[in-house]
Amino acid sequence: MERKRGVFHETTVESVISQQRNFHTSTFAGSKRSYSETTNSHHAEPNKQLHFQRASSIGRVPPRLTASDIISLDAASVALPSEYSQRKVISATPTSIVDRSLSLSFSRYGLPAPLVDNLNAHGIKEIYPWQKQCLLGPGLLDGTKNLVYSAPTGGGKSLVADILMLKRILEDRNAKALLILPYVALVQEKVRWLRNIVQDIKRKPLETDECDGKVQLWQKRPDEDNIRVVGFFGGGKIRATWSDFDIGVCTFEKANMLINTTIDDCSITNLRTVVLDELHMVDDDHRGYLMELIATKLMSLEHSVQIIGMSATLALQNIEVLSTWLDAHMYRTFYRPIPVEEHLVHEGKIYPASSTRSILKTASQLQQTSSSTLKLDSQPVRTIQASQHKEFQDPVLNAVVALANETVRSGYGVLIFCSSRQGCESDARLISRVLPQANEIDPTIIEKRSDLLGDLRSLSMDLDLNLAESIPAGVAFHHAGMTTEERDLISTAYDSGVLKVIVATCSLAAGINLPARRVILHNARMGRDLIGPSMLRQMRGRAGRKGKDEIGETYLCCRKCDLEDVVELMHADLPQVSSGLTTDKHRIQRALLEVVSIRLVNSRASINDYIRKTLLNLSSTSDLIRDHVESSLQDLLKMGFIQCDDFDSYVATQLGKAVVASSLEPEDGAFVHREMQRALQAFVMDGEMHILYTFTPVQELFASINWQIFRSEMEALDDSGLRVMMFLGLNPAVVNRMAQGGTLKESNPAEKEIARVYRRFYLALQLRDLCNEISIHAVARKYDMPRGTVQTLEQTCQGFAAGMIKFCEQMGWGAMAAILDHFSDRLKAGAKADLLALAKVTFIKSRTARVFYDNGFKTVASLANADPKELLPILMQAQPTKLRVKSKDEQKYEEKLLAKAQVIADSANRLWQAEMRQDLDEE
Repeated sequence: MERKRGVFHETTVESVISQQRNFHTSTFAGSKRSYSETTNSHHAEPNKQLHFQRASSIGRVPPRLTASDIISLDAASVALPSEYSQRKVISATPTSIVDRSLSLSFSRYGLPAPLVDNLNAHGIKEIYPWQKQCLLGPGLLDGTKNLVYSAPTGGGKSLVADILMLKRILEDRNAKALLILPYVALVQEKVRWLRNIVQDIKRKPLETDECDGKVQLWQKRPDEDNIRVVGFFGGGKIRATWSDFDIGVCTFEKANMLINTTIDDCSITNLRTVVLDELHMVDDDHRGYLMELIATKLMSLEHSVQIIGMSATLALQNIEVLSTWLDAHMYRTFYRPIPVEEHLVHEGKIYPASSTRSILKTASQLQQTSSSTLKLDSQPVRTIQASQHKEFQDPVLNAVVALANETVRSGYGVLIFCSSRQGCESDARLISRVLPQANEIDPTIIEKRSDLLGDLRSLSMDLDLNLAESIPAGVAFHHAGMTTEERDLISTAYDSGVLKVIVATCSLAAGINLPARRVILHNARMGRDLIGPSMLRQMRGRAGRKGKDEIGETYLCCRKCDLEDVVELMHADLPQVSSGLTTDKHRIQRALLEVVSIRLVNSRASINDYIRKTLLNLSSTSDLIRDHVESSLQDLLKMGFIQCDDFDSYVATQLGKAVVASSLEPEDGAFVHREMQRALQAFVMDGEMHILYTFTPVQELFASINWQIFRSEMEALDDSGLRVMMFLGLNPAVVNRMAQGGTLKESNPAEKEIARVYRRFYLALQLRDLCNEISIHAVARKYDMPRGTVQTLEQTCQGFAAGMIKFCEQMGWGAMAAILDHFSDRLKAGAKADLLALAKVTFIKSRTARVFYDNGFKTVASLANADPKELLPILMQAQPTKLRVKSKDEQKYEEKLLAKAQVIADSANRLWQAEMRQDLDEE
């Protein structure tokens, strides 16, 4: 739906408009602060106490606050047309009337008419001049040359890669393409987009065979001519194959696994194009090296694969390095269809900062001893008045709330980036107290916000009380402590205009595409650390929404003590990318183990040739690389992952292949192998703890242990659980000592390994509860963890379990693989074995499945034959305890549950029919 339009652009520079519209501004209480001048008690309280306080005030409306006014200091600007209105009059972008090559139907592009029509239907009727120049680069349209390019966020960079990728797929019906993205949310979003773009487009018809003068068509599936777009992410037990898709959209991990599999079984020959999005992440210390492994393996193949790498945050020197590495054509543009105005906010004053140079100049002048020495061009254009409210005494908080309030009252959306989860929630509550209330808002919007609350309430968890307070005013927060379902509902509501403000941690900047008219950074820190140049550009890049905003605006609210650091940050160039294989995490070991295992290399000469194709070869000296390779090969031989014969040929052992198949790091694979060997000798089978421990992730993802809770859970273990502890080498006395304030020693490899076992067992306790129909929010409350963190643990364990199943299958441990497979199903369902069939039905999981089972719906068939109205009272019973609501809201709530009941019945019907067809086939 369209947003309410206004003349918001004038409010940013003209006090007269502010007076006409009575814009009030106040700041947010958001970021977690470690600064001495911070006195807001909301930030100092732990989340548990804050939640308790909010719960105790149910029924009481918090007192209204007033945002501070923002006053223009440039009186002359009132008489002049604003820059934004000039941009509306003067078009900077040629159209296809002037330049026919900007039309998607231009013959040089060779795009089929159905694809052009689909793009037109989605608002893409022509391309920008920079996109034309990029596409017409040497060897790109025919797929013979790789490409590395950079364009600002919102500048249309994805369309270039989409066109090149779709062109390959449509020209060759056997061609496959991979689009690789860093985050699951981006994968899901891209899958939806591509499916819409390729809808109803048919590929070239199948070839025919001439036989005895007759033309015979190959037998084909009904969807054989369609372009199949499939997303690959998270855990999955099914081995992906090329036959499942034409375009695969993958996370880094899934793409690497898929490429390994298809090189090993020789089906990689159909791969024509690979798109690496967010290419700047290649030197991310956590996951970026996977991009390097993927690209290097592709360049080592016998057939040519077009590699397309793109990013919004690549400096010129980085584009040059990466294009040299990939032997690619390079292109760079600074074009944005929506201009972005940048500002620095300091001590309640707003300074223009349209470039890093002007920010440096402004900030350096701010540090002078006397403000009278400031030059005219560095004077503030506006000032934010001090607030009389005690909640807004912090000038940074006051500025954030004031700027957010101004945006919303002009009818636009705003994103605020905060340094902590608690800060997000606190800011959202305070902003909601200054925004227009129900009697000032369109009743239709009020109704939609009420519907959003109903959707959140209908999830299988308690409605967050902070969201219940802020959403009626059009404000919500977004962070990793929330569940995926909560974040999806909030993102959708913001994107449609139902919500006007989202306060987010930095994860939103990179993880999902939600542009805003105005982006506000609640200081330049995320947590305790200063954000980096790349993250700063990611967050600022969310400003401006093509088709809805004439401009975008960013405001970096800077603390006095951070001014010097902010100056350096804003002036800093993007860091130079380097290979992730040089870190101390022995990643060359994984690179070498993978290529030996999939038989891409088998000799020292071929290994050297492979290494020469890595980014590492451009960022390290040959002597250092040679030492790394030699030591890594020796380590792999010592761990038993590879063998070397008399002819100096390398081959992966069964264990080495199992490590690669399960996508484990070599060090983690060695740990898992040691654990599994011990388990196979004396597996504790009279309980669940040993099995659950086995597929608890070994990665250091969730390392924090509440030892008091650990001790309490340990004391409640049955004999089987205690035997598992003893078998794993865990000492109850150590747990007791830690619960009393002790420290877990990790000074040597043996101590580090036993510490890892303690952490895994603590997580296994949580998995035990999740597998036994305890909801995510109940587990989160029990272990004093954010429910989003518990959900992430659950999802990560599903992926790790899938890897462990492959590990066991590769090692020939079929019985162990079957046991893990069963418990993987239970973890996914959040239920015991008797509910696994019901848990396949949409919306039926965990506690909901148990409630249906106890009410007589024990099979899929019983649900399939039920009237949705019969299911409504059971769904009501399955919901967690809710706050009391007005009868009107309760009616809407029941309507939503009835719609959910209809989905359940339909899903059960499809499953039941599939079961009946299978039974008939087996007869």
